[in-house]
Amino acid sequence: MFGLFKKDPRKKLEKEHKQKSEEAMHVQRSGDLRAYAKLMEEIKAIEDKIDALA
Repeated sequence: MFGLFKKDPRKKLEKEHKQKSEEAMHVQRSGDLRAYAKLMEEIKAIEDKIDALA
């Protein structure tokens, strides 16, 4: 009953994943491969967190 008003952490991570993915796409298109690689590492970490919650 008390968990009724808690936000789902998975949804927050999925939203962050989507935002980082879009940002990575724009960075890749601009040609900054180092920034793209860093963003991809962050995306992988978020994916690992999502998998841990499942």
